[in-house]
Amino acid sequence: MEDSLEHQEQDHVLIIEDDERLAGLTRDYLEANGFRVTVEPDGSLGVERILTLHPDLVILDLMLPGEDGLSICRRVRGEYQGPILMLTARTDDMDQVLGLEMGADDYVPKPVQPRVLLARMRALLRRTDISEVSGEPRLVFDNLDIDSATREAWLAGERIDLTSAEFDLLWLLASNAGRVLTREEIFSQLRGIKYDGQDRSIDVRVSRIRPKIGDDPNHPHRIKTVRSKGYLFVRDG
Repeated sequence: MEDSLEHQEQDHVLIIEDDERLAGLTRDYLEANGFRVTVEPDGSLGVERILTLHPDLVILDLMLPGEDGLSICRRVRGEYQGPILMLTARTDDMDQVLGLEMGADDYVPKPVQPRVLLARMRALLRRTDISEVSGEPRLVFDNLDIDSATREAWLAGERIDLTSAEFDLLWLLASNAGRVLTREEIFSQLRGIKYDGQDRSIDVRVSRIRPKIGDDPNHPHRIKTVRSKGYLFVRDG
């Protein structure tokens, strides 16, 4: 009952999955927890469905008939800013990394555990109340502006193309400028789960953010890696 009450506004979830049984079970579980769900089994229709429906969240299988999940994710990222949760093979770390590089916000390995899926979805849908983190709605560092109200960032006046998860990470680092954030802290803040010591999603996301904010990936001056600890957002560039 509590699960249903949390989602009275009925977030709309689009499941792009060709496994009819898995898609059906997932749909039934999510609907029982207060979501409105649409299922699309054909990968070739994936891009059109995402851009037409503009769901609150997309659950996207990696292997699909017609067009694979990586291609779909890459093609929609310029126009769809909502969270994309990718379903990947359990043992294939490369699938997970590629998914994140194409713009996926998170991934869940198959076979899907419903409670894990639900927790990851809620973490993606739960937007950090950023103003409470830093007390400021907008942060400015040299030519980099980050606005929590619009969830947008600009470099030298040009809007930066960031996914929702990339913005959350950028804001978290920027609002803690001058302080090293450990991977444990980052995972706890952004994903609500404990860091297992192996997950590479934060590292992949940082590598995607750096060039977007004018950082040299090989010699970053804005987001620095602190070996064996985490990341440091430098206050002054």
